[in-house]
Amino acid sequence: MNKFLLLAAALLLLILPDVAWADPGVKALTVTTNPDGSQDYTMTLQTLAIMTALSLIPAFIMMMTSFTRIIVVLSILRQAIGLQQSPSNQILIGVSLFLSMFIMAPVFEQINETALQPYLDESITSVEAYEIAKQPMRAFMLSQTRVKDLETFVEIGGYEGQFQSPEEVPMNVLIPAFVTSELKTAFQIGFMLFLPFLIIDLVVASVLMAMGMMMLSPMIVALPFKLMLFVLVDGWNLIFGTLASSFGMGV
Repeated sequence: MNKFLLLAAALLLLILPDVAWADPGVKALTVTTNPDGSQDYTMTLQTLAIMTALSLIPAFIMMMTSFTRIIVVLSILRQAIGLQQSPSNQILIGVSLFLSMFIMAPVFEQINETALQPYLDESITSVEAYEIAKQPMRAFMLSQTRVKDLETFVEIGGYEGQFQSPEEVPMNVLIPAFVTSELKTAFQIGFMLFLPFLIIDLVVASVLMAMGMMMLSPMIVALPFKLMLFVLVDGWNLIFGTLASSFGMGV
């Protein structure tokens, strides 16, 4: 539960506009009493900004963390094995979320120690907390982003020649470049996972054709062999270990 709260607080601190935190004296709800005794309720921009930021947290969890790579790899793995609904989408999303929390824990702990806690203690301003909180996330995304993808979005955005190093790239360029790199890496890992299961499909199909059993679906026959192979090699342990190490954990 603490990690969920830390994740939500860290992302909220990152994505909430500075104007929403700039003036702590602004009231969230204003009540105006009319001459006839009735009351009008007015919601301030501060509350609107907070509610908007909360609705964007799921998108930022998917786009700014390791979630994208993990969920894509697991989806490709399920397709390679030949299982349509097992594990279900809910299980894949849950596993991807908890594995993302495990991988991103050092980043969020750093944000909590250097930005969130000092801000809650009122030792730094909201703008300072935002700038400090950005640095660990930027470092994580830069470490996983290919230079070619950065250059592509710098060119698309018309920023050619404005940055001397990747560290100077703004977040609106870094995030789409990071997502592009994550998708490419996920498909590379998925391709390597697909190969052994594809070989089993080819072998089973060849054997069935040699035996004259062309009416029997090779997918049905190959499925137990693929499941047996996956279990014998301790597949889940290998997959999760590979995904974690692909982000530099344990190195």
